[in-house]
Amino acid sequence: MPHTWPNGRTLLSLARLPGLITVWSNCLAGWLLSGGDTHSPARLLWCSLGASCLYLGGTFLNDFFDVDFDRQQRPNRPIPAGLVARDVVGQLGILWLIAGGAILVLGARVGLTLALMLAVAVFAYNLIHKATELSPLLLGFCRFLLYLLAGATAPNGLAGIAIWSGLAIGCYIAGLSWFARRQGIRGPIRRWPLVLLAVPLGLAWISNADGDRHVAVALGLLLCLWILPWLSHALREREPNIRMTVSGLTAGIVLVDLLAVGGHSTIVTLVFAALFLTVLLAQRYLPES
Repeated sequence: MPHTWPNGRTLLSLARLPGLITVWSNCLAGWLLSGGDTHSPARLLWCSLGASCLYLGGTFLNDFFDVDFDRQQRPNRPIPAGLVARDVVGQLGILWLIAGGAILVLGARVGLTLALMLAVAVFAYNLIHKATELSPLLLGFCRFLLYLLAGATAPNGLAGIAIWSGLAIGCYIAGLSWFARRQGIRGPIRRWPLVLLAVPLGLAWISNADGDRHVAVALGLLLCLWILPWLSHALREREPNIRMTVSGLTAGIVLVDLLAVGGHSTIVTLVFAALFLTVLLAQRYLPES
């Protein structure tokens, strides 16, 4: 008989903390790209809190909807392991979504339509992601909307570069998600998702000119040096380890955000570095499955 209420360790497993940290990174990047500064972060903090709740709603609903798959492929997940009742996880997931939407509208003061779109997209992704090969695009769309939400909280409103960077992070997330879908599936790994992962590099090259381009090149090289070794784990012909690739690409989300922001300031760079290291620590001590 499963426990009615999850304990702390179970809640952390349901939350998938490494991914949650990348939500904060996305919010910071979208806000900075729209002109946000470190002197007026209140709405950014509300936005990050609301986005965190929506993310948690998504991770809880992911376990709720994927229970049959988890019983076969990941029996150590909380529901099949009997650590928490499925109905409780589903109810908590809905409550997280409601709380996230309310915080975004009332605290961050973003438009109801935009907040509702993200909440619906999160729910829809978890409902259908096992049924269609196109679900990575929907997950990428969620991160795109997150950039828009964060940009909308900046003092001057959403900037065009935040929209383009949101599209770039959406492509990266879609590529990452496609690799994640391949876990537990035998067969050759296709190469086309690599194009999606490279979109942020292309945008950084196009959108930075003159003195800023050398910063974009340096950060782009850093991103390549990080993700290429992790990709090799999935692309090798014998015994591919897609799980390791997904972990590495997840941490790389923070580097994509840093690439989008560029050489904003030393303090901002240190914040992204801290977020990146926190993702790595969370992956080591709080594995997602």
